[in-house]
Amino acid sequence: MPSNSKQNFALIGTAGYIAPRHLAAIHETNNTLVAAYDPSDSVGILDRYFPKASFFTEFERFDRHLDKLKRQGTNIDYLTICSPNYLHDAHIRFGLRIGAKVICEKPLVINPWNAKALMEQDENEDVFTILQLRHHPTIKALKAKVEQSDDKIYDIDLTYITARGKWYYASWKGDESRSGGIAANIGIHFFDMLLWIFGSVKENQVHRYHHDSAAGYLELERARVKWFLSINGDHIDQKDRTVQRSIKIDSEEIDFTTGFTDLHLESYRQILAGKGYSIKESLSAIELVRQIRTAELSDTNKKTTKTPPKAKLPLTKHPFKNNPQNPNS
Repeated sequence: MPSNSKQNFALIGTAGYIAPRHLAAIHETNNTLVAAYDPSDSVGILDRYFPKASFFTEFERFDRHLDKLKRQGTNIDYLTICSPNYLHDAHIRFGLRIGAKVICEKPLVINPWNAKALMEQDENEDVFTILQLRHHPTIKALKAKVEQSDDKIYDIDLTYITARGKWYYASWKGDESRSGGIAANIGIHFFDMLLWIFGSVKENQVHRYHHDSAAGYLELERARVKWFLSINGDHIDQKDRTVQRSIKIDSEEIDFTTGFTDLHLESYRQILAGKGYSIKESLSAIELVRQIRTAELSDTNKKTTKTPPKAKLPLTKHPFKNNPQNPNS
């Protein structure tokens, strides 16, 4: 049941890229961060929101501190997880063991079998993920429009490009075994949004899967989708931007470049009100990105209307590896 009282939070992954949005959301919902953990001590961001929070660079001491608090009568109501993707399932299980509800950044887990194993342990549905596009006003309006139409099949071009520098490849994000690859790391929200609005997958083709970009074609129950994802700033149409987010539906373009980063607060409000998105609700997108990651590439040289135009852009050399055709070489 939702609670109106102030909730105690702990956070894993305080030094991460996305952590400030979670810290701000905890603060803006008038809750308290009791303790935080990250192997890195670059966590000055805590001073902006929770300067009194206990902080640990060793997980064992973090665990011991939370146990001590519990024995003293201070329970952790929510554990927020902003750690690298491959650690999410372990940290979710930790949260359930200490009796906390869990709020985990996307992707909830990398592989669908991890999600299914967690579902078996999450009997009370206390694990929630951040699917913030479902809260975007433009996306909500689109869903309503589709639901009111008479079984129409939509033609969609989805483009999401967010420029990332060389640091990306030096971090865990550039290691597919730890991030899940580009489709999981930056695409999971968009695939979740497509499935949420247009229904389940009937056909899945992958035309490009590269270290900095991916592209393909999806046939859903209510849509035919050409999609393109990239972290290469040179792929952005407007060169004065570092981000390009757009959906073209039947030649009508919806640009949601703005308003995307402000949705964690709404996600927290919904979770705290008992309306968060569970593991089950995130499973179909996790399954899809796994299929994309492991799919055999379709031949982009064949004449077809299913290939996204940007799928044929020249491949770029990996900044740290020799063979642009094989980023794992």
